[in-house]
Amino acid sequence: MNRYETVFILTPVLSDEQMKEAVEKFKGVLTANGATIVNEEEWGLRKLAYPIQKKSTGFYCLLEFEGEPTIVKQLEIAYRRDEKVLRFLTFRLDKYAAEYAEKRRNLRANKASETAEAPAEAENKEA
Repeated sequence: MNRYETVFILTPVLSDEQMKEAVEKFKGVLTANGATIVNEEEWGLRKLAYPIQKKSTGFYCLLEFEGEPTIVKQLEIAYRRDEKVLRFLTFRLDKYAAEYAEKRRNLRANKASETAEAPAEAENKEA
């Protein structure tokens, strides 16, 4: 089993609910073909480096998964068939990239827990 990372950009005219449905659709394609999802990140609405289909922003999403090489082809077919997807990129992570992704994921989790603890500590000090 190889580890892969895929990043795709969804059109900015979608509502939050439609965006989440699209992400769930692609996660469903992966799990239906036997992949296990390791990490999912929604980066939100970001400015594009250059206009794509006359759009200057897009919803960025990242999925990290483990699976067989044939899954990538199925996933990319699903991307091409969906008109909500502006661009996508899928690549296999080597051992160094997998280690880096793990470190980045842990760092993000630590930052999230620190920011969640900071308001709670401020409330305790005020009381």
